[in-house]
Amino acid sequence: MPEAKYKRVLLKISGKALSGRQAYGISTPTLTKIARQIKQVMALGVEVAVVVGGGNIWRGAEAEVGGMDRVTADYAGMLATVINALALQDVLEKEGVFTRTQSAIGINQVAEPYIRRRAIRHLEKGRAVIFAGGTGNPYMTTDTAAALRAIEIGAEALLMAKNKVDGIYTDDPKKNPAAKKLDRITHLKALNMHLAVMDATALSLCLENKLPIIVFDFQAKGSMEKAVLGEPIGTLVSSEG
Repeated sequence: MPEAKYKRVLLKISGKALSGRQAYGISTPTLTKIARQIKQVMALGVEVAVVVGGGNIWRGAEAEVGGMDRVTADYAGMLATVINALALQDVLEKEGVFTRTQSAIGINQVAEPYIRRRAIRHLEKGRAVIFAGGTGNPYMTTDTAAALRAIEIGAEALLMAKNKVDGIYTDDPKKNPAAKKLDRITHLKALNMHLAVMDATALSLCLENKLPIIVFDFQAKGSMEKAVLGEPIGTLVSSEG
């Protein structure tokens, strides 16, 4: 069995990625594909935590444009991430992976409250831990939640799972055919170039704490396993570049 480069990772999955080819909602085949990749990685002895977005169900920014109060829209988005977390938990458990969901907002009937030490203990016991509810605060994205939770639990890498996007480009490759894929880049350069890695707050957190980020296409076969093994895949954002 190959030896993993990273022993504890946090996987960030956007809500939009969970909808698969659908325009809205949750795609069960897509969830199953993600769950099987997580199981495959955990079989290597890697501890896996997950942060899920909610964009497949609710877009707070769009609701705000429509006239909704921003804080209310953001809390609705947090609830959407809880729905996605429970769906992923169910599929993971059907795949035989012991899973715990922790929420940053109080919803005790369906999820544990987020407690850092308890989350770490779950990971040490070989359970997958899903963090829902973002940071529990409005004006903060789930990218920021992913960076924050990764740092809090001592993850060695933040895996940014993209849907049919195999890394970071100098420009949007769908709009600019001349855009070039970057294999490696520093946090600071990604910030200065305003590249679409994650929001600036999240990227700054990773920069300050020297947390490597691997951006990859989770639809590619065995992509998550390659990422934790340290094989060249997607784009690596690190302090060294």
